[in-house]
Amino acid sequence: MRTAALVLGAVLFGAVGAGHAAPLSLPVGATLQQEKIETAGTYQMPVGAWAEGTGVPTRATSGHITRQAWRLGGSGLSTYQILLTLRQQLLDAGYEVVFECRDSECGGFDFRFATAVISEPDMHVDLGDFYYLGAVRPGEEVDAISLLVSRSVSAGFVQIVQVGKIGTMPAVPLTSSKAEPDAALPTTLSGEIGPAMETAGRYILADLVFATGSADLGPGDFTSLRALADYLRDNPGKRVALVGHTDATGSLAGNIGLSERRARSVMARLVSDYGVAPEQLEAEGIGYLAPIASNQTDAGRSLNRRVEAILVSTE
Repeated sequence: MRTAALVLGAVLFGAVGAGHAAPLSLPVGATLQQEKIETAGTYQMPVGAWAEGTGVPTRATSGHITRQAWRLGGSGLSTYQILLTLRQQLLDAGYEVVFECRDSECGGFDFRFATAVISEPDMHVDLGDFYYLGAVRPGEEVDAISLLVSRSVSAGFVQIVQVGKIGTMPAVPLTSSKAEPDAALPTTLSGEIGPAMETAGRYILADLVFATGSADLGPGDFTSLRALADYLRDNPGKRVALVGHTDATGSLAGNIGLSERRARSVMARLVSDYGVAPEQLEAEGIGYLAPIASNQTDAGRSLNRRVEAILVSTE
């Protein structure tokens, strides 16, 4: 087990030729918990959801296999946000997604325990909050990679399985941030939206107003929405995910539904009132699974009730 933050591009994956692929960068605070390497092996990569009688369909991939478990301590990123960031990097590196799903869509408990996962505490999987993605890069030799993303109350977890040509290192070198382990994201991101998006990849739309328990965005002109609309208009090749969050009052299912409806309300307003192209937006809700403050105080709960804009495409 290794617990220090590492920069792996030049250490583990130095054998990959320059320009072979763009690095897969993990968020701030990432620490490598465990790594297993097979110089020549076979990985049965899941390519479908679990089904009664047939289990999880897989695709046999062979070559140099690296399995890693990473911990993102202190991060305010949700499971969904972590996945979006890594997914886009894979697409930018030329990979094609062959299958992706979230917890219950994957098959929940049955999918999790039919899939090879590094054991606790190095890799934690919340059966009600995980995402899986499998991708390949076609070519003379097919490179494969899978991601399993989840989180606990205090940290995010990512399992990465990479398969490359026998005798070489995997195709996607990994780098983590040089920030100290357990570095937390700020509860507010101030200043202009452009620099925040380009550096942190996220921006909290802090001035939005929703009635208590309502998904309807209040009337009026919101500075944060105008700033986001201007940013997207100036960057037509970029796309953002609007992610709704709640405090911890009430059930998880109810809060996930409420947070998604709020995100969709913001998306509708950006399109109707601010002229943002619908193809530049998507909406998701994750309830109270990614707090940025304590839910034990009124002030903390207020901060946790928010909608964030997450940069998911950098073209």
